Amino acid sequence: MFTFIDLAQLIMSAIIILPIVTVIRESGYYLTAVLLGASNKKLVVGSGPKLFSLKTIEVRRYFFMYSWMEYEELNPRNRFWHGFIYASPILSSTIVGIIVNALLAAQLIPDNMFWSTFMFYVFYFVFFDLIPVYLPDGQPTNGRAIFDLIWHGQRSDYVKNQERSYTSSQEKTMQNRDKDKREREDHSDPDQDDHRDGYTKEQKETIAHSEEKEENFSDHTKREESQRLS
Repeated sequence: MFTFIDLAQLIMSAIIILPIVTVIRESGYYLTAVLLGASNKKLVVGSGPKLFSLKTIEVRRYFFMYSWMEYEELNPRNRFWHGFIYASPILSSTIVGIIVNALLAAQLIPDNMFWSTFMFYVFYFVFFDLIPVYLPDGQPTNGRAIFDLIWHGQRSDYVKNQERSYTSSQEKTMQNRDKDKREREDHSDPDQDDHRDGYTKEQKETIAHSEEKEENFSDHTKREESQRLS
């Protein structure tokens, strides 16, 4: 039975615990990017319109939903260090989870609802980070990125030529996503030419941010290929 205690736990998870766990996870990316001298790095916390930003950190309105780390290139550039940055959010979450679990076992912090929920989400992110799949937008999970690096010997954003910016598995995933999107749009309003006109202002801003991120990702992979060919 869902009670008021469960409701309080849900609200606490969404507003407090999830943002904390997300920042811990993304901090793994950020600290590793700093140590490896990554260029043009940016930590984005949340989704939707921008709330405020610092030099290399951006916080968006819905700070408790989704986050990512952007960077252009690492120094050094070899395969091991790229694998290390893919593994960094898994390591940061795991290390924090082990430390908190040890503190709970030693009864140095109270074993209450907050910490049990915190531990759940820490290892929830670790578990799904390890699953080697592509997300609907074609981006790999960290587990998949590490798999591609070890098994195929290349990064998931590796470009073989100027016309190809993704692996074949990524392209298939993105094609299925676009097909599902077209089917939903046709079902909702088959006579509407521009489906974006049916979105709210905030939806359009969020979509614009997503398209900007994808465009920047594509530009980065093209620049990397040009450097490799030269």
